[in-house]
Amino acid sequence: MAEQAVRPSSDRSGTQPGRRWRTVDIVVTAVLGVAFGVVFWAWGLLWAALDAPFTAFPPGQAVMYGVWLIPAVLAPLIVRKPGAALFAELIAAVVSALLGSTWGTLTIVYGLLQGLAGEAGFAAFGYRRFGWPQALLAAALTGGTAAVLDLVNFYADWSTGWMSAYVLLVVLSTTVVAGAGGMALRRALHASGALASFGSGRTRV
Repeated sequence: MAEQAVRPSSDRSGTQPGRRWRTVDIVVTAVLGVAFGVVFWAWGLLWAALDAPFTAFPPGQAVMYGVWLIPAVLAPLIVRKPGAALFAELIAAVVSALLGSTWGTLTIVYGLLQGLAGEAGFAAFGYRRFGWPQALLAAALTGGTAAVLDLVNFYADWSTGWMSAYVLLVVLSTTVVAGAGGMALRRALHASGALASFGSGRTRV
């Protein structure tokens, strides 16, 4: 039983990830979610503290956005299971809300929708590929989703120019920080041997 729980996630050929969640997949994804939930909460405090420098051009603050989308990209890159993006991003959002996020329970709604957007980036390839194109697509989709939610909930009175700039900057930020950053984190974990129990730990990066 214990051996089955940590067996690398792959099919018999060793080339495709299995779809069944193992204990180690659940634990690692949950730990990622909790850890990033603390990061989310702290990042929210920093976001609020830096409002003043962006007073002249509020959409510019979107360059900070990418940190909030990392779990939706990193978790699938590690565990390679459908649902990993949603699970990790939602757990992170719940933890952030419980810690006292500025945006309260709305954070959980964001986590749910951003997690689903992250899933779409990997689902588009049938959950068979977990490389740069998938990571960048997932990041861009989560960023676009988050930006639209923000415009609806907080910035509906902005001009069209500001709205467009905000969406563009959020997507760029998430693509770089969550997409490229998620791949960099996966590479670092791979090099450390921390992914030995996962299919992602047996592929070249």
